[in-house]
Amino acid sequence: MNEPLGPSSLGEILDRTAQFYRSRFLVFLGISVLPTGLVLALACILGLVAAWWGASGAHSVSSETGFALVGIFIFAIALIATPIYLAATALATAAMSHAVSLVYLGGTTTIRSAYKSVWRLRGRFMGLYLLQAVFVGVVPIAGWIALIFLAAGATALAKKAGMGSSADVLLGAMMFLVMIPLFGYAVWMLLRCSLAFPACVVEQRKVWLSLKRSFHLSQGTKGRIFLLFLLVAALGWLLSMAVTIPLTILLALIPGINNPQHAQMVGVLMLLIVYAASFAVQSLVKPIYGIALVLFYFDQRIRKEGFDIEWMMQQAGMAPAVNPEPQPVPEPAPWLPVEPGHSEALPIPVVAEVPANPEAQSGELPLAGES
Repeated sequence: MNEPLGPSSLGEILDRTAQFYRSRFLVFLGISVLPTGLVLALACILGLVAAWWGASGAHSVSSETGFALVGIFIFAIALIATPIYLAATALATAAMSHAVSLVYLGGTTTIRSAYKSVWRLRGRFMGLYLLQAVFVGVVPIAGWIALIFLAAGATALAKKAGMGSSADVLLGAMMFLVMIPLFGYAVWMLLRCSLAFPACVVEQRKVWLSLKRSFHLSQGTKGRIFLLFLLVAALGWLLSMAVTIPLTILLALIPGINNPQHAQMVGVLMLLIVYAASFAVQSLVKPIYGIALVLFYFDQRIRKEGFDIEWMMQQAGMAPAVNPEPQPVPEPAPWLPVEPGHSEALPIPVVAEVPANPEAQSGELPLAGES
């Protein structure tokens, strides 16, 4: 990006996101395809197995044995695929942050170089993604399950006390009232953690420090990030409908497709169409999230820390450059204890000599570090 850095409104961030995505469509799409491609391949395997089972496999064993075999197969696939998908998603998110950061600062990147740059610290990025999943998903789900057991116990006691059907109404009301704060917590925590990956990639921070950095930078911009999520979710839904409906109509127009003998095959094809459309839309939409969140990260650094001035000084040779590559970059500066009246600790500025960036010869510019 050759434009001067400065604070941006939500509209400007969305416009710049569209510009980045349009100018390097294949690069950003290629980075986001990895996790969605793995899920699509898994869905195709499950669909083929289901079709084979319905055609011949189910007739060779009893129904009880069939259910047991299907359950074991699904559990084995989930046990193998879940960690692979989480690892692929973490690497794709980190690679997207790295690629967008280079483009934002005027550099160039490729799919291979983006993944290669984050591969050395893959464990850190996987740990960050897992911790985000715990905060955003596991904690509210665990709270929901615990409250269900408590509410079920309270309902049983109410029925023993003679409340009868009113106990079921009370249980439903309690579940609804509990669901609202849990959902609100999940959204709030998602917004607080949304800038953790850019901080981890650009500033080379460890997992917990990256989350703390995201908590700090997201202050004052959660509403804008929430609007971004809503807009991209609406766009994804519209794209999914635009892909699924025409494919469904074309499938219905195939001669003989409505024959009762083909009912099971039609069901499998419909399921594959829906999954394929969903994953194609995810591959197209995910780069929008990745690009926009990195732009929000730099915008918050400009607003809170004067990153635009720091970058101009670095370009003029008045500040030390920081190597964006994971391996040679020194550890982040230690953090001072929180002083009274301050919500966040301040980093100690450290000026260190950094080995020359081997990628500088290829035209990629270094990323700015924490001042």
